[in-house]
Amino acid sequence: MQQPSRQSLQVAAVPAQRGVRDRTDDAPWHTEAVCRRDEAGLFFAPSKEPTAARLSREEAAKRVCARCPVMVECREHALLQPEPYGVWGGLTAAERRVVLARRRRRDLELQKAAHAAGVAAAG
Repeated sequence: MQQPSRQSLQVAAVPAQRGVRDRTDDAPWHTEAVCRRDEAGLFFAPSKEPTAARLSREEAAKRVCARCPVMVECREHALLQPEPYGVWGGLTAAERRVVLARRRRRDLELQKAAHAAGVAAAG
């Protein structure tokens, strides 16, 4: 099977913007994403990638993310979508699943605490 080109990976890595313009406060976060440049191939696994190669590639992608000015926005995008593949905002898909599970548990605990406080106040 033929590997996708670096250009197609770059398009897949970050949502495309409409038209070229300077970054302003109303511009989408991804206009400043470092992965829009030339490292996009780091962020998605080729088919049948050996584990050692995957871990090495993911660490390299995380180093790119660490210097990205929109890492937090990218991470939140990937968590809200949720993006099932690739490194987004410095997190792999597996790491994002852990974050989402923690958020769900925290939200449930907050709901239970709010409910208990409401019952105690009414009682």
